[in-house]
Amino acid sequence: MQDYYYKSQAPETVAIVQEYYRAKDQFQQQLDALGQLFGGAVAPMHDITSHYAGGVKLSASRELDMHWCRPDEWGYRRLRTSAVPPKGISKEERAAIRAEHERLDATWTEHCPPRLSKHDYWDRLGVNTGNLLLCGGVMFEHGGLAYFHLGFEINKADHDEKVATGKPTSGWIEGAVEILPSELQAARVAKLEERRA
Repeated sequence: MQDYYYKSQAPETVAIVQEYYRAKDQFQQQLDALGQLFGGAVAPMHDITSHYAGGVKLSASRELDMHWCRPDEWGYRRLRTSAVPPKGISKEERAAIRAEHERLDATWTEHCPPRLSKHDYWDRLGVNTGNLLLCGGVMFEHGGLAYFHLGFEINKADHDEKVATGKPTSGWIEGAVEILPSELQAARVAKLEERRA
């Protein structure tokens, strides 16, 4: 599979990419706040279309098992669908455990950020998200330019012709020009160094 590299200085294109990263930073801040409510860091998870909240980094203590699943291999625990009270306790104790679980569940529901869809931003850029699912794609902004590493080619003339005839298209990113992989890699390294600083 071939890779394709592009950059764009079109203001609308750059703004969409910047907006995605601002939304991603805000999503992380919401995860941090959620983690503070539950006493442990929340795992930032993602799949091929979106970012979402994972489990909470909590103690492996069995005392937490009535409300939380056992920790995964990284020590994160997911809130159970319903409480699992220990055997041999009174009806009142069971009721208190269930009430506490309802409180935990309500707190999670209230404060857990909704999924952040990456594909919403790709759609706004004009890229065919079906091609993204099949071939992949990365975007970032650095120095007022938007950079794209795609597993498929975008071509304005081809896109315009297909749109005119009603045929499927890979999409087109406003202002995109093809660049060498080394130019994108240099911008990526500079971006990473900027974020670390």
